[in-house]
Amino acid sequence: MMTDPVADMLTRIRNASQALHPTVAMPSSKLREEIAKILAAEGYIDGYDVATDGSHKTLTVKLRYGRDRAPVIKGLNRTSTPGRRVYRGAADLPRVMGGLGVAVISTSQGLLPDREARKRRLGGEVLCEVW
Repeated sequence: MMTDPVADMLTRIRNASQALHPTVAMPSSKLREEIAKILAAEGYIDGYDVATDGSHKTLTVKLRYGRDRAPVIKGLNRTSTPGRRVYRGAADLPRVMGGLGVAVISTSQGLLPDREARKRRLGGEVLCEVW
């Protein structure tokens, strides 16, 4: 039984990126799909695909690499955990790497990158940071 699906997703992406794999597959959920959508929109991954195999859905993330096969994702950090939830107001949202990274925020209007949450003046749970 998995207690933290977001941490599992980030760990799978981190490990596959360091091993220079082109894709990484994992069980799919709405939360994981939304995180993958934000990572794709911010340019950290090349895209994602959801495939149905019977009653199970699989999320496949296509990783992005730069010159000399250097991973675009330098780091992933799970901020809010099941044992320690981290909530921030709109004015207190973190700036990852001085604005070069992105924080994924769970707001009342769904998952948003930190820049969009600041623009809409929404706070929420800081799920993770990517740079």
